[in-house]
Amino acid sequence: MEAWLKSSGAAGLDDLEVADFPITGRGVRARRHFRAGDKILTIPAANLWTVQKARAEPILGPILASSAQQLSDEDTLALYLLFVRSREQGYEGQRSHVAAMPARYSSSIFFTDEELQVSEGTSLNILTEQLRERVENDYRKLLMNVLVQHPDVFALEKFTLNDYKWALCTVWSRAMDFKIAEGNSVRLIAPFADMLNHSYEAKQCHAYDPNSGNLTVLAGKDYEAGDQAFINYGPVANHRLLRLYGFVLPDNPHDSYDLVLQTSSMAPLYEQKRRFWKMGGLDAACKIPLTREDPLPTSLLRYLRIQRMEEGDFPAMTLQLVNNADAKLSDGNEVQILQFLLESIGSVLSGFAIPLETLEKQLASGTYAAGSNAWAAAQVSVSEQQILKLAEKKAENLMQAVGRGGSSDKQCANCAKDDGAQLMACGRCKTVKYCGRPCQVAHFKTHKAACRAAAAAAAASS
Repeated sequence: MEAWLKSSGAAGLDDLEVADFPITGRGVRARRHFRAGDKILTIPAANLWTVQKARAEPILGPILASSAQQLSDEDTLALYLLFVRSREQGYEGQRSHVAAMPARYSSSIFFTDEELQVSEGTSLNILTEQLRERVENDYRKLLMNVLVQHPDVFALEKFTLNDYKWALCTVWSRAMDFKIAEGNSVRLIAPFADMLNHSYEAKQCHAYDPNSGNLTVLAGKDYEAGDQAFINYGPVANHRLLRLYGFVLPDNPHDSYDLVLQTSSMAPLYEQKRRFWKMGGLDAACKIPLTREDPLPTSLLRYLRIQRMEEGDFPAMTLQLVNNADAKLSDGNEVQILQFLLESIGSVLSGFAIPLETLEKQLASGTYAAGSNAWAAAQVSVSEQQILKLAEKKAENLMQAVGRGGSSDKQCANCAKDDGAQLMACGRCKTVKYCGRPCQVAHFKTHKAACRAAAAAAAASS
């Protein structure tokens, strides 16, 4: 493969080598020192796998063009890989690249039912089942629309469902996507560069030049000779890493639990609320990620406050959205949304096959072999349950603040923020504090009577 790449003008191969590493498996090792930002690898356009190349291929291209239904970019690249792999002559360079690819993948679609059951209750479990069904349906379409139509090109024993799954996993785990001019994008697989593993500690360091068509990789951080070189896939949660790439990162800072929210179009005041959601950057049906850093996002509370509000709350919500503020509308509204959240989170947590405390003990005792499929599934379940527990705790704190009719000296009386921000006291009674003017205005209707009473009592005692 390297000889093929060098013959096309690839640069940097003498300073890098493919090697096996204890945790990540096969990856790329630096042979010398690199500083962050140094150019370490360039793969020419001639060596890249792209949809455009598949469509221009002398044998495959006309078949793709004649298909009754145009294939997706994903299926086009998958079929291109299988086509080259099936050829016994020609395509030496590309076949040498295919030969260097993994013979099998550890994506969750290949998990046994027992392995996947460890993650029951997680988004991984649900999405894997959906993905398996989608892959089988897509294969049937590919089989009927393309493969059986050209038996002289596609020997079906080399284009089975398992072969198709292998090709898809190759695309999911090794392809790179780049946005180019005028809203267009390109998806490509770059030989040798596709051996680089992911690390969230490395800066984003790979780039596509639409003018030359070349792929360039920079050092995402400083490397010494012998270090593994990485690229950064972006902020990807473990449930997605395992589903599409076949691995997880313990203590992944980008883990999340995606909460899906939707409201029936038959709900009261639906059209008015739909306009409020749009003003707030939301949709009537939306997916909101809960994270360790922000387990109960303001966008989630905003959505639910709008969903539960009454017509009399419209002016206050309009004011909030115009000022880009987030605060409770009333104690009644806030109690409703927090009760909903606590009930929903409790229901989701009860749906996990293995509770958090049990799973943490199993991982600590080595019940699942490190790096195994069940171990990876357990990592996803632990992370999602931890995030949901954080969300539950924050909702409980907000509910307690509503129940008190105020907050502690370290919390905003309206939104209960307790992040250490500078709070300002009510100028009249001095008994409650706010994180800013929008929260003070939003809370006034609730606080007004207590404020007058406290101010009067303070005046009487002076």
